[in-house]
Formats: sequence, C-alpha cells, structure tokens
Amino acid sequence: MTQTNQDQRMAVESAATRLRDAALSGVACEPVRDIIGSDDVATAYAVQERLAAERVAGGARVVGRKIGLTSPAVQQQLGVDQPDFGILFDDMAYESGATVEHASVMQPKVEAEVAFVLKDDLADGSLDIEQVREAVDYAVAAIEICGSRIAGWDITFGDTVADNASAGAYVLGTQRRTLDDFEPRDVQMTMTVTGQETSTGDGAACLGDPLLALQWLARQARDLGAPLCAGQVILSGALGPMRPAAPGVEATAELSGLGSVSVIFSNHEEA
Repeated sequence: MTQTNQDQRMAVESAATRLRDAALSGVACEPVRDIIGSDDVATAYAVQERLAAERVAGGARVVGRKIGLTSPAVQQQLGVDQPDFGILFDDMAYESGATVEHASVMQPKVEAEVAFVLKDDLADGSLDIEQVREAVDYAVAAIEICGSRIAGWDITFGDTVADNASAGAYVLGTQRRTLDDFEPRDVQMTMTVTGQETSTGDGAACLGDPLLALQWLARQARDLGAPLCAGQVILSGALGPMRPAAPGVEATAELSGLGSVSVIFSNHEEA
C-alpha cells in the first residue's frame, strides 16, 4: 500500500481510534488491515507508537519489550511469517503464582518464554551476538499472556503489530540464571493449561536461539530510534504453541535450567 504522509497520518489515527475504543470498552473490534493494509510495516508500527505514547502520557511506564511470532508453531497458528515486537508497561507485570483478572486481558492466550533482563544498553556498536549476550544480566522463565483487541484473533501481520504485538500481560519466574549457568537455545519447555493438551517446545523454536531473537530486537529497536536499555525486561518469544486461557484455568510452565512459572485466571469473565 503506497500512501502519502497525509494519508498515512489519517490511517494511523483511524486505526489507533479503533483499537483504543476496543481496549477502553472491552469489546473486540474488527481488524485494522482495511485501514493500514496487512503488510505495511511502517504504518503498523506508527499505530503502535501512537497508542504507546498515549499510555505513557496517561502515566504508564515502559519497562521492556516483547518479541512476537518467533516460533514456527505460533506463526502457523496465526498465519504470519515473520517476527514482530511490542512494548511492555509496568502495569502488565505479575509475579509467579499470581491471579490475573480474566477480563483484564482481552481474549487471553498463554505461551511460555525465556525472559531476559538487561544490565547494559544495546544502543551502540555492532550489536553482534557476543555484545548482546554480554548485555544480559540474567534470565528467568516467563509466561506471556497475549491478548488481542481484534475480534476472534482475526489478524494479519499489520493487525498484530498495530495492536502492540498482541501484548496483554506477563508473569516472571523467581529463579534467576546468568548465561554462564545455562544456554537459552538448549531450554526444554513444557506448559500445562487446565483441561488442554500440553504445549511443548524448546529454545531452538525461538528463531533458532532466544539470544538471536534478542539480537534481532536490539537491531530493530535501534533502527527505529528507541534502543533497548539496561534494566529492561525482554520477552524473547514463544518456545511452543500458545493456548487459550479460559476463566478459572491455571497455566504452569517448566523450563529446564530456569524452573517453573505459573498463573491463575479468575473464575469469572467480568472484572
């Protein structure tokens, strides 16, 4: 889709309004690809940035990023073929074992991931894999609670990018491990969700290595003028298939070398 600057600004505003209204009302909306196209990456990220700026202006604090669509299994589930990223805010974070209001994330689905916490900025230099590895303070097991403001998860790449990469919330485990203690690509993952088939996967399912996913994000973020910073949490991407989270279910993920992480959803749909 070719757009003039004015056309793009109008498209960004229109798509942002649709997604904003859905988030505020709790009623999922139609996809935004009729406005911004299904693969206009620049416009989709402009929508994401517009909505993120509104959240920051309202008092939310950026605490990290999430990488999405890194697992072939998840890409197949959602019908996309490349990674994306979104923004993590302080009000998205939960401790392992927490109960999350089911209605707080629209159409929630869960997936298990390796989360990295940075000790150095990733703003300068070549951002080669050695530099990225050195920037990691520690890693923990994580469950990402993905959510979509778009009805029925009827998303293309442009839809999910505009919708903050379908971010909802996240839960971090308590066992911190440095990269001297384990190799992210060797992690074996098992996630159980009440009443559903177990989700399994490994570190290699995440772009071949969660550290490669982190490197991809570091370069993308710098190119877009918002490099990764020390202290930020980075959700590196799914290790296996996501699972829907109905009211009352419990999700528990076991990651070799990183221990377990769990979350319970409230047994009612209304907050």
